[in-house]
Amino acid sequence: MADEANSLEDLKNLTGAVTGEAPAAVAGAEVIEAAEVIEVVLPDPQIDAQGRAYATGKRKNAIARVWIKPGSGKVTVNGRDQVEYFARPVLRMLLLQPFEITDRVGQFDVICTVKGGGLSGQAGAVRHGVSKALMYYEPALRPALKAEGFLTRDSRVVERKKYGRAKARRSFQFSKR
Repeated sequence: MADEANSLEDLKNLTGAVTGEAPAAVAGAEVIEAAEVIEVVLPDPQIDAQGRAYATGKRKNAIARVWIKPGSGKVTVNGRDQVEYFARPVLRMLLLQPFEITDRVGQFDVICTVKGGGLSGQAGAVRHGVSKALMYYEPALRPALKAEGFLTRDSRVVERKKYGRAKARRSFQFSKR
């Protein structure tokens, strides 16, 4: 019974310390207030002589080299307009997600070159590159992009085919006779 009373007193002392009140056991001691303001230092923007930010994006086997600069929101992929290159609306939506999250739609022109993979992987690579380039241009946007997972490279790739198998995991058809 005495142990329970002691543990309750200890618990009350702890809760008093957390809320900032002086616990009964240390009533005469000084209470130090943690009112220090921690200043966050952001890295400098990485902008080249032409006023552009560069980043490389990757997804599956696709690699995208992306440059962004202030403009009207025009997106050029491999020398063609995004509507021409990515015909499916879902792929174009993928490209613009970083701008929508950061409220920067129509404020940056995007010029990118993409190699390897299919259209879906290429769209994912461009999105990754745009997100990184936005972060390099405006370092304050990093928390918003990081929270949505746009700065993380999606490392999932196609599994290789194994010998003795029809595909990566599928067996050949079983024949009873």
